Amino acid sequence: MSSRPNILLITSDQQHWNTLGALNPEISTPNLDRLARQGTVFKRAYCPNPTCTPSRASMITGTYPSQHGAWTLGTKLLEDRHTVGEDFSQAGYRTALVGKAHFQPLKSTEAYPSLEAYPVLQDLDYWRRFNGPFYGFDHVELARNHTNEAHVGQHYALWMEEQGCANWRDYFLHPTGTMDPATTYKWPIPEKYHYNAWIADRTNSLLESYKKDEAPFFLWSSFFDPHPEYLAPEPWDTMYDPDKLTIPSATPGEHDRNPPHFGLTQEDDPDFSHLQETGFGIHGYRSHHYYEYGTKFRLSDADKKKLVAVYYGMISMMDNYIGRILDKLDELGLAENTLVVFTTDHGHFFGQHGLQAKGGFHYEDLIKLPFIVRYPGHVPSGATSNAIQSLVDLAPTFLSFCGLPIPPAMTGLDQKEVWLGKKEKAREHAICEFRHEPTTIHQKTYVDERYKITVYYNQTYGELFDLEEDPGELRNLWDDPQHGKLKGELLLKYIWAELGKEPMPMPRIHHA
Repeated sequence: MSSRPNILLITSDQQHWNTLGALNPEISTPNLDRLARQGTVFKRAYCPNPTCTPSRASMITGTYPSQHGAWTLGTKLLEDRHTVGEDFSQAGYRTALVGKAHFQPLKSTEAYPSLEAYPVLQDLDYWRRFNGPFYGFDHVELARNHTNEAHVGQHYALWMEEQGCANWRDYFLHPTGTMDPATTYKWPIPEKYHYNAWIADRTNSLLESYKKDEAPFFLWSSFFDPHPEYLAPEPWDTMYDPDKLTIPSATPGEHDRNPPHFGLTQEDDPDFSHLQETGFGIHGYRSHHYYEYGTKFRLSDADKKKLVAVYYGMISMMDNYIGRILDKLDELGLAENTLVVFTTDHGHFFGQHGLQAKGGFHYEDLIKLPFIVRYPGHVPSGATSNAIQSLVDLAPTFLSFCGLPIPPAMTGLDQKEVWLGKKEKAREHAICEFRHEPTTIHQKTYVDERYKITVYYNQTYGELFDLEEDPGELRNLWDDPQHGKLKGELLLKYIWAELGKEPMPMPRIHHA
C-alpha cells in the first residue's frame, strides 16, 4: 500500500443482518448495495454482546465485555481503558465520533459517573464547550436519541437550533417528560432536522476539514436507526406496503426443547420474578405476545406488519444519508485511500421465534450482523465471504491496515489478510456474552462454522444448534442423546476458546 489509509467506520443500531438489499429483495438500500458491489460482504459477522454498551465498548477496545468491564447496560466503559483512538492519535491521525456513543449509562451514579446522563445530557451550555477528548476520540459530536426519546440534547440539539429549528422540543418531549406514547409509526419531525441529516452533515464537514488539512483520519459515523421505537418521518414511514413483506413468526413447538424462559416469553402473563435483580427484570425477558408499542399492549397482526414496514423504512432512510457520506468521499477524492466498514452493534427480532426487539436470546437474528468492507484496489469487490468476523476484531484490524502496532491487550484478531482476500479465515469461532448478574442470567455462546452452543451459569440446560442442517434454529439438540458426544466436544472447544481470550503476554526477552 502506497500510504496509510484513512478509516471510516459507519454503524447502524440494532439492525438485523438480513436487512440489506444485497441480501433481501424486499428492502431497498441502494447505497449500502453500492458499498457491497465495491467491496466484500462478510456473511458470518457476530457481536460480542447483544446489547449496546458492551458491544460498542468492544469495538474501540478490541476486547470482550468480560474483559473491558462494560458488561451490561447501566455499566460504563471506564475512562482508564485503552482504546484504539489513542493509538491513531499518537500516530498522527485525526480521530472523531459523530452520533451515538453509549459508552456510559443514562443514569449517573457514584459508581458510574456519566457524561451521557441527566442533567448534563441536556445542559446545552456544557456541550457548546465540550467536543472531547472522549475515549480516544479527539473530537466528538454526540446525541443519545432513539427516535423521539426525551433524552435529546448534547450536540444534536445545538445543531437543530443552528438549522433554525427553535421548537425542536416539540418533536421529542411529551409534557410528562417522556416519549409521547400516542406517536406511532409516523414521526412528525421534518426530515431536514432528523438525526440522520445531522450525522451526515457533520461527518461531511469533518471530511472536508481533513481534506483541506491533508490529515489522515479515523472517523466513526454512528447512526441511531433502526433501533426502536419504530418511527420515521414521511415519506419513509409509508415506503413499504406491510402486506407485501415477509413477517417472521414463531414455529409451533420450537421452544419445547429450549430453556424454560424461552417458552415463558410466549405466555400472556409470564412470571420472570426468579430472574429479577433488586426488583428489576432483565432486558428482553417479558411477554413478547403482549409487546407494548405506543398505547397498545398487544400487537395485532396488522401492527406486526406495520412495525416491520416502518423498521425497513428507517433503514432505507438511513441508507440515503449514508449515501451522502459516500458521495462526499468521492467528491473530495478520498474514496480510493479510505477503508470503509459498515456494520451494526447487534441484531434485532421482529417476530423471529416469537420474539421482539432484543435480550438474552442468542439466535442468529440477534447476534449476527450486516458487515461490509470496502477499500478500492485492495479489498475484493463484489465478493462475499463466510469467514467468521467479530466486532472485537475491528480495532486490531484497523491498526494493522495502517501499519500500526496492535497492543498486546487487544484480544480481537487481525483480519487484514482475510479482508484483502489473501487468507480464507482468521478465526475458527466467535463468542457472544450476555450477563446481568451470575445469580440470574449469565450466558455465553460459542459458534463455529457449523455449530452453536450456549451455556448458562449454574444451570444444566443450554442450547445446541446445527446451523447447517437447521439454519432456522428450530431444533435444540442439547438433550438429544444422539448428539451427546458432539455436545461434549463443543463444550471443550468453548472452554479453550474462553481461555484463549486472555491477553497475549508481552514477548519474553532473553536475559531481560
